[in-house]
Amino acid sequence: MIDVIVIGAGPAGLAGAIAANKNGLSVMVLDEFIKPGGRLLGQLHQEPSGEWWNGIEESKRLHEEAINLGIDIRLNVSVFNIFQEDSLWNVYTDACTYQAPFILLATGAAEYPIPIPGWTLPGAMSIGAAQVMTNVHRVQVGKRGIIIGANVLSFAILNELQLAGIHVDRIVLPDKSPLSKDAAIPEEVMKSLLNVAHLAPSPFLRAGSRMMKNVGMRKIGLRLFPKNGVNVNGTSLQLRKAAVEIVGKEQVEGVRVVDIDAQGNKISDSEIEYDADFVCIAGGLYPLAELAAVAGCPFEYIPALGGHVPIHSEAMETPLQGLFVAGNITGIESGKIAMAQGTVAGLSIANKVEKESKTITKKLNQALQQVQTVRQTSSIQFNPEINSGRNKMNNLWAAFDVNNSKNIV
Repeated sequence: MIDVIVIGAGPAGLAGAIAANKNGLSVMVLDEFIKPGGRLLGQLHQEPSGEWWNGIEESKRLHEEAINLGIDIRLNVSVFNIFQEDSLWNVYTDACTYQAPFILLATGAAEYPIPIPGWTLPGAMSIGAAQVMTNVHRVQVGKRGIIIGANVLSFAILNELQLAGIHVDRIVLPDKSPLSKDAAIPEEVMKSLLNVAHLAPSPFLRAGSRMMKNVGMRKIGLRLFPKNGVNVNGTSLQLRKAAVEIVGKEQVEGVRVVDIDAQGNKISDSEIEYDADFVCIAGGLYPLAELAAVAGCPFEYIPALGGHVPIHSEAMETPLQGLFVAGNITGIESGKIAMAQGTVAGLSIANKVEKESKTITKKLNQALQQVQTVRQTSSIQFNPEINSGRNKMNNLWAAFDVNNSKNIV
């Protein structure tokens, strides 16, 4: 019999499967993609220490360890429903139905789309699609591109495209709309980018970024921000320009932009068109938590965690018996944190089975501490308020009496 079904073969899912298996549990991993690794597959960046983080190599290491342990990994399998009956979880897939007393949901995150006129043209894609095509499939997405959207994700992937020899001409903001929200407001974008100042390509930019953390200096800096942008390793970052249309007849040929003020409002008679043969739209990430919702897990909307997230404890347990979560489904963070959370989830499940074994409890406490350590030293932070978001979730969990199935106060 299978003890644990892990849904998602990304960093959290594989790490969770390994931890559970090493502590005596039979584990099956399901994933709809053709390769294990999830978002690790596209990641490639240099840490402040100078060490390179290669997601493909890391996913390969996790996969090989799981295979050597005898973990059953089934790829190209889509899960469309989970349902609990008589203390067993039924997992419905396009292949068959599986059963286990425990489920670990490690479904990761999805990208926010920001609709822009012309976004259906061949050559227009999400920033994540460009990452996968470049780093996973080794396909050149184009010769001269433009990124629409300036956030942590777009800058991380910009670096990966540049390393692959792909020229990104400029980064501009999306047009102001109810869907683009703060992503179209230069002042808000600058504030968010200060949290990755340590990744700036020169000491001058890093020093300038530190100064901009003062609100008054930030407003002055934005007013003085060059209209033609700031050079980021050969790519012009233009916080005072917004894309209003992706242009082209049969494929992407360029982007039409306008000048904007600090609040994202268009400045009249400023329209100009830039040539490009590909466009990447970077809207950000949100937790991919539909299966938790289908299962009946309660949710809370916490912007600092990326949106609606299932209620869960620090030990990755949800209020539903036998249902655990880990990784970006719990809040948008880095692959390293997802792996650390996966280990916590795997140990938490093993501890349930062993009725709080002293040995496993000790490992679990160490794993919980490791999550905090990795979070504090993470070089890429998607949201500066992540700690307040985690604290809010911990308080929500404390308001639950899981044994008596009480609701949130």
